[in-house]
Amino acid sequence: MATKSTSMDGWEKTLADFDRDLEARKAAEGTRRAYATDLAELAEWAAESGLGPAQVRYPDLRRFAARLSERRLAKSSVARKLAAVRSLYDFLLRARRVPQNPADLLASPKRDQMLPRTLNRDEVARLLDRIPARTPLEMRDRAMLELAYSCGLRCAEIVGLELGAVDFDSERVRVRGKGGAERLVPVGEPAQLALGRYLERARPLLVHDSAERALFLSRNGRRLSGSDLRRRLGRWLRNAAISGRVSPHALRHSFATHLLEGGADLRAIQELLGHASISTTQIYTRVEAGWLRHQYARSHPRA
Repeated sequence: MATKSTSMDGWEKTLADFDRDLEARKAAEGTRRAYATDLAELAEWAAESGLGPAQVRYPDLRRFAARLSERRLAKSSVARKLAAVRSLYDFLLRARRVPQNPADLLASPKRDQMLPRTLNRDEVARLLDRIPARTPLEMRDRAMLELAYSCGLRCAEIVGLELGAVDFDSERVRVRGKGGAERLVPVGEPAQLALGRYLERARPLLVHDSAERALFLSRNGRRLSGSDLRRRLGRWLRNAAISGRVSPHALRHSFATHLLEGGADLRAIQELLGHASISTTQIYTRVEAGWLRHQYARSHPRA
């Protein structure tokens, strides 16, 4: 049996090759980082037993999955890690480095279906209307969060927007989503006004390099990161006295929920969100059902 150090060398090369394959297939940077973290855990575990990537078999992965479960990780975390393992071995199978995918029969735990965190309409209005938009950073934040809610954008999509992504004539924004897929999303009037003010009065004061094409810039003139967006959102949530854990994704969930409450078709919401599958969008029907129950209980004389 190989030693741990020899096995680890094999894992490092394999994971580097897998990452290059993901990059070539235009996987999102966040996806690549998550895969690297999850697969490093598999590599360490396998190397402890002297197993290289091509030596791992289905029973080995069963033991790995059992170890994950023993750590009392969330079901979604275990499922994510096992999905990374399947993807790695799909790559090795395509590259003809293994005769079959040992993870094919590996069952993932059934995920708990959690309703997404949403803000109600009054909370969204309070959050956005209380951003004063007096300074360049305030104007940027108002435009950024108005756009996030108006278009239901993911965190990575917001910070990834390029200058010129918003077409004011057609009232739409061009968004690059997961896997590099592009979609055009309508932009509401409040978001257009906030963006126009930011582009005219704030961005010129933030830009340091005329070659920088990011739409939303930091104080130092660089593209904002996802952590920057989360930090700034946290500030304005406190300002609006909105409690609880609210991420940028909550604005996306709120966008979808409010559309559904307003009577929008689920297929239309799928297109606006950029979901590849309608099943992903259908979680909002559970939110809608809760809203309907509330409306019934509040309105029906014999509820």
